[in-house]
Amino acid sequence: MSDERVVLVDEGGHAIGTEAKATVHHASTPLHLAFSSYVIDAAGRVLLTQRAFEKPTWPGVWTNSCCGHPLPDEPVEHAVRRRLADELGIVVDSVELVLPEFRYRAEMPTGIVENEICPVYRVWWTGDPTPNPAEVAAYRWVEWHELRDVPDLSPWCLLQLDVLSTPPVDWPIADPTRLPPAAQV
Repeated sequence: MSDERVVLVDEGGHAIGTEAKATVHHASTPLHLAFSSYVIDAAGRVLLTQRAFEKPTWPGVWTNSCCGHPLPDEPVEHAVRRRLADELGIVVDSVELVLPEFRYRAEMPTGIVENEICPVYRVWWTGDPTPNPAEVAAYRWVEWHELRDVPDLSPWCLLQLDVLSTPPVDWPIADPTRLPPAAQV
């Protein structure tokens, strides 16, 4: 992770530089490009993950299936596939864009801030993942209607659920031209 870089963006979503992933999150985190993904199984359940307790941001918090940052010049869909494989041992064929313009800012009790333009993706996959313990402490499959009842759900997941109010099977696939310019590589 120490030499991995994230893409910094301006208010219009244009790339304006990079910063080391290891140092980008702090009390004045600059706006940067990220993604969230929801893995959905054949029964319509959502794969939730608990972030590893050693992670510097939101340790131990339950969240959507997988989050991450595209590398400079990496298509976001490729980053979703890369992180699903790295974090959960999941290899997928299809990644579907559902919220191209999602953006949020959240502050941890410690003062560390997340400040991201964060397109959201749906991935169909069924099975048991093989989590990387450095990334994921635990996982569980949850019925869609039970998701909001999960304690300690990440702030970005809660905000995404405000927009993704219908079951995942009903989420329309979004137009990729609505992605921020930095994500259109």
